[in-house]
Amino acid sequence: MSGIEPNTSREPRSGFSARLLQGGIEPDPRFTLANERTFLAWIRTSLALLAGGVAVEAFMADLFGPELRKTLAVLLLVMALFVSGGSFFRWVNVERAMRRKEPLPLPWIAPLLAAGGVLVAAMMVTFVLPRRN
Repeated sequence: MSGIEPNTSREPRSGFSARLLQGGIEPDPRFTLANERTFLAWIRTSLALLAGGVAVEAFMADLFGPELRKTLAVLLLVMALFVSGGSFFRWVNVERAMRRKEPLPLPWIAPLLAAGGVLVAAMMVTFVLPRRN
């Protein structure tokens, strides 16, 4: 073993973290850090969606009409909102499950992101393919 064991002798958490994590045993720090890296990956995805929404609104005026441009931009921004907010709840739920030695929850953010991505891509293909240069 690598010498890193769960710290079960640590004093119980108190205050906000105790209410947030709702008890359990401290997991191996490697798992907690991996969960944190996953959270940060979701945040990066959210920032990319946010940048995409701003870019569509700012730079696609010659490619799309105002209604379609606004629809695409708002869809990307709403996806960014849900992914960003959902990533926190995902992090907390995984952390709680690890502390209770329960199965990890399924990521509801993934199907949301996939469905939104399909919708945005389909809208863009539908309006870009027929366009003449």
